[in-house]
Amino acid sequence: MLSNLKPAESGIVDTYLPYYQQSQKRQILPLAISLYQSGILEGERKIEGGELILFTATWTISNRPVDLTRCRMDFPDHDLCYEMIVPNNEFIDLLIDIILNYKKNKTIDFPQLFYYRLLGKKMGNPK
Repeated sequence: MLSNLKPAESGIVDTYLPYYQQSQKRQILPLAISLYQSGILEGERKIEGGELILFTATWTISNRPVDLTRCRMDFPDHDLCYEMIVPNNEFIDLLIDIILNYKKNKTIDFPQLFYYRLLGKKMGNPK
């Protein structure tokens, strides 16, 4: 899925550019917006010393960076489901991280920060 992404149209990308200062993130932004517009991502979470846990993430879609995205994360093999609400520009930043990680490791997973937010935990206090 990630290897087949086509860049989003420049008009919508331009709307999000002020939120991303790093050139690497700006380069990936058109692909991240395209992924965001799909509204779904399937991947797997590697648990330390354990198995891979399959997930399906779905989210609401809007074209404005300040609108809110409601993301639902399902772990079907474990009958678990979580939801969180985050501004679009922050959610797309997480999608940028997913794409960068995929290009590097060929795995589809959210960054650790996403899971802390999803589970309502603060960074530095993962208990």
